[in-house]
Amino acid sequence: MNDSSESESLPLAPLPGSERPAPSGDELSSVVLDAATRVEVTLVLRRKAELPDPVTTLLSPAELADSHGASPDDVEAVTGALAGLGLEIVSTDPASRRVRVAGSVGQLSSVFGTSLTAVSRPNGAGQPVVHRGRAGGLSVPVALAGIVTAVLGLDDRPQARTMLRVATPGQVTTSYTPLELAKVYRFPADADGTGQTIAIIELGGGFDQPDLDTYFAALGITGPSVTAVGVDGAVNQPGQDPNGADGEVLLDIEVAGALAPGARQLVYFAPNTDAGFLDAVSEAAHADPTPTVISISWGLSEDGWTAQARTALDQAIADAVALGVTVTSASGDDGSADRTTDGKVHVDFPASSPHALACGGTTLEADGSTGDVRDETVWNNGTGNGATGGGVSDVFGVPSWQQNAGVPVPGAGGGRGVPDVAAVADPRTGYRVRVDGTDLVIGGTSAVAPLWAGLVARLAQRTGKRLGLLQPVLYGGASPGAVAPGFRDITEGSNGAYAAAPGWDACTGLGVPDGTALLGVFNPS
Repeated sequence: MNDSSESESLPLAPLPGSERPAPSGDELSSVVLDAATRVEVTLVLRRKAELPDPVTTLLSPAELADSHGASPDDVEAVTGALAGLGLEIVSTDPASRRVRVAGSVGQLSSVFGTSLTAVSRPNGAGQPVVHRGRAGGLSVPVALAGIVTAVLGLDDRPQARTMLRVATPGQVTTSYTPLELAKVYRFPADADGTGQTIAIIELGGGFDQPDLDTYFAALGITGPSVTAVGVDGAVNQPGQDPNGADGEVLLDIEVAGALAPGARQLVYFAPNTDAGFLDAVSEAAHADPTPTVISISWGLSEDGWTAQARTALDQAIADAVALGVTVTSASGDDGSADRTTDGKVHVDFPASSPHALACGGTTLEADGSTGDVRDETVWNNGTGNGATGGGVSDVFGVPSWQQNAGVPVPGAGGGRGVPDVAAVADPRTGYRVRVDGTDLVIGGTSAVAPLWAGLVARLAQRTGKRLGLLQPVLYGGASPGAVAPGFRDITEGSNGAYAAAPGWDACTGLGVPDGTALLGVFNPS
C-alpha cells in the first residue's frame, strides 16, 4: 500500500470516543518512529444484540457468541476492507468481537486517521522507555463506521498501574498469612476451591515456581497448579521489579492460591496497553473451560481511559459475567482522588465497571491464630501514603441493584458507587508473601481482589454453581444504614472526601466478608 497516496484518497469516518489528549511536553521523545515498523492493534466490533442489564441470566459460550457476539457479516466486512487496504489479518474472534490486525506505522496511521509520535516515560526503575503516542480522535474507513467500535493499541503508553504497597519493616505493626485471614473473615472451612479455575490478569512481571513452592510449603499446604498464559506477545518474565510488577504477580498468586489451593490458576500476561488489558480479560473470559473468577489488581482513574477503551473493557467484563464468571477488581490505593491532580474526586476503572466486584481496603488489628478481631477501620495512611479508593463514577450510572444502598448523588446526577466490598489492605497490617526469593509484607487493594477471588472459588465449590454477578444478591438485603447479610460493617475512618458510616459507604462498600454467612446467602437452606 502506498501510504501517502492512500491517506489522501481514503474516505474516513470519525470513531466516537477515541479522543486522547496530546502527550505532555516532558514526554516528547527525540526518537523518530520508523514508518515501516510493524504494529499490531485490536479492533472491537459491535454486538449482534446488547446484553440485558443487569446480566443475571447465565449463558453458555455458544449462546453468548450466537446472540451477543459479532455477526459473520460484520467480521467479513472488516477483514475484507482492511485486507484490501494492505493490512494483515492476524486473528478473528467473533465470540469476543475482536479482530487483530497488523501493518506498518505508516499504514495504520493512514487507515485510522492519526499521526503516531514517539514519547518517553520512565519505567519502574526510573529509566526512560519510548512508546508510541497519539493525540485527538481516530477514524475508520467509512464502510466500517458503526461496525468498528474501538481501535486499541496504536498508542502503547502504559494504561494501568498496580494497586500494591510494599511495607518497609519499620511500618509494619502486624501482618497476616492468607490462612490467618481466612479465619478472620470466616471463610467456609470445608472448601478449598477444588474443581474451580481462577484467572489472574497481569500487565507485567512474572513468577518463578520455586518461590511458590517455598511459600506454600512454609504455610503447610500444597499450592495450586499455576500456568502462565501469554497474550499479545507478553510472557511470564520474573526478576525485573520485586517492588512493582513482580510483587503484584506473586501477591495475586499467593493470596488466591493459599485461600483456594484446590483451584487451578491461569495467569494471563499481557502488555500494559489498552489493547493488552482488553485482550487479556477477553482471553480469560472466553477460555475453555470457563473460569470461576477473574482477579484484576491493575487500574487507572476513569478519566485516564479513552471512552472507547473503557466501554470495550466494560463489555468484556460483561461477557465474563454472562458466562457465570465473577470479576473482582481492586478499587485503588490513593483515596478519593485516585492519584489525580485536579482537586476533584475520582474512582478507578475497571473497578467502577458495574460488572466488576469493586474491592476496597481496611486497616486490620486481629489475632491471626484465632481470627478474633480487635479493630478494623478504613485504610487511610495520609496523603501520599496510601488509602482505599472509593467514590462515585462519573461515567457509569447507578446500577439497579445499588439504587437502595444509599450511594451519594454528587453534582448533576447519580453514578455507580465504589467499592462494593472490602478486606485488609493497609501495608502496616499487610499480607506476608514471597517475591523473587525475598519474604515481604505487602498491602494495597491489589491484595483484596485475589482474597475475594479465593472466597468466590470456595463459595462456588460449596454451592455447586457459577456465581457470576454477585451484586444483585449481595445488595439484596442492603438499605441505607443497615448491615447487609454476610458482612461485618466498617464504620470508622475516611478515604479523603468520603467517610465510613453504617451500611454501604464509598470507603469499604458493604463491609468485609463473613464467608460462612455469605455461603448461607448464596445457598440458603
